[in-house]
Amino acid sequence: MRIALGLACDTALICIFAAIGRRSHAETGALLSVLTTAWPFLAGMATGWLISLLALRRAPLTVRGGIPVWLSAVTIGMALRGLTHAGTAFSFIVVATLFLGAMLLGWRAVTMLISRRTPNPGPRLT
Repeated sequence: MRIALGLACDTALICIFAAIGRRSHAETGALLSVLTTAWPFLAGMATGWLISLLALRRAPLTVRGGIPVWLSAVTIGMALRGLTHAGTAFSFIVVATLFLGAMLLGWRAVTMLISRRTPNPGPRLT
């Protein structure tokens, strides 16, 4: 269940990134258009998840585990955009790297902080 939620969170954040980017350039925000912009980064994200699950043998649900997801989303996403002539201006690479890093690692950091602060109720004495 946690893996599915983590994967859904990463997917949603990448789609939000694509939607914000399209909106900031006054492009249409239709779902298909957002997915057209997001697919290279989603492919990179999926690769990062596979690296973590298969090579590292752990779900990328921590900040440390999310680093391969973030780096794969950016590097593979940009490579695919370059191959499809979708644009990889230096400023876009910087913005994508920072935004995706903040989002893909940020939710993991918040989750880790919340789980540390949640008290363990311990055994019940009934």
